[in-house]
Amino acid sequence: MNAHQAEDYLLDLELFGMRFGLDRMHRLMTTLGMPQRRFASIHVVGTNGKSSTVRMIAAILERQGIRTGSYTSPHLRSFAERIEVENRPVADDDFAAAVERAAHAARLVDHTLEEGDRVTQFEALTAAAYHELARQRVEVAVIEAGLGGRYDATNVIPSKVQVLTSVALDHTRWLGPTLADIAAEKLAVVPAHGHLVTGPLPPEADALADEVVVARGALRTRPRAEGEARPRLGGALQARNFSLAVAASEAFLGGLDSSAVTQAAEEIEIPGRVQVVGSDPLVIHDGAHNPAGAAALAETLPQLVGGRPLTAVVAILDDKDAVGVLGPLLPISRHVVFTRCLNPRSLPPATLASLAGKLGASSVDVALDPHKAMARARALAGRDGAVLVTGSLHLISDLVRGRDAARASRL
Repeated sequence: MNAHQAEDYLLDLELFGMRFGLDRMHRLMTTLGMPQRRFASIHVVGTNGKSSTVRMIAAILERQGIRTGSYTSPHLRSFAERIEVENRPVADDDFAAAVERAAHAARLVDHTLEEGDRVTQFEALTAAAYHELARQRVEVAVIEAGLGGRYDATNVIPSKVQVLTSVALDHTRWLGPTLADIAAEKLAVVPAHGHLVTGPLPPEADALADEVVVARGALRTRPRAEGEARPRLGGALQARNFSLAVAASEAFLGGLDSSAVTQAAEEIEIPGRVQVVGSDPLVIHDGAHNPAGAAALAETLPQLVGGRPLTAVVAILDDKDAVGVLGPLLPISRHVVFTRCLNPRSLPPATLASLAGKLGASSVDVALDPHKAMARARALAGRDGAVLVTGSLHLISDLVRGRDAARASRL
């Protein structure tokens, strides 16, 4: 395979959707020679903040002189972005070779499964990531769970440290209707004698974390009060994530060089998460797609935007709480341009505009094409204003990939 063929193989697997359960992953790992056991690992789960925290942990550990890899999701331009070594995406040829190995293993595994069952896209990609991280001889890999934790494809690693970033109502169709249900699915990644690091949690999730730690003979660590080292960008939201990353790195190593932490804080940038991508007007990308993420973003934006009038470009998928996402963002936005992303689950912009009107928004535009929506937002904001692109990482992906890019991932 070349990189294009590897992308096509993974995109073709979307036909089979998502399927929970670890049996297929265990078979894949056995077929590939158990690559996930050839490096130490840190497992990051949570409703919001996972990708940022993963990248921050990897940046801190790398600056401690440790060869570090990471696996995150989703991506903005290509699947290869999800696998990084030394804070850089793996080369296209290496990515393609890893996917080819995983595809071969998947074909062998598929023959052992019951009729109608087969390896999914996320399982094949996760298998490719573990194979490549092992081949690259990383000493530690920081792994982001895709959905939940208990039955997520990533949960075949013998992680030394487990990180729970946050718990909020999201993916309730799969994880359960309550915060306690969702927390239980995420805390299932904590093994016997593990080391759990947690961010701020709702009371019911916090109590459950204490129960899990006691039951499994594990340790629990919370971040210390935020110190002097803070990310260069991202305001209070990313400062909280960085504080959690410092605690997780310290739990893994037992101690940290403060200069390495400071260097990581100064240099880290998280694509699509409170990311400043332009000026005149100021343009910010953030993939907040649930109420908790939108509320945290709304809290942080004034620190970045200052007194500039804000215009938001918004698309939201149909399985998300659109009212809950819009609630925190509308009061701080002078104008809102609703659009849709290429993902077929994107809500019609007219539906979002109607919801915004019921919530009290007074200046609302609709543009079916995200690039036209962005042009309209720039015009409304003016050179002295600010534009926020949010509601879905799929929207950000469509904008950064460009009009002529290959088809995008829809999962």
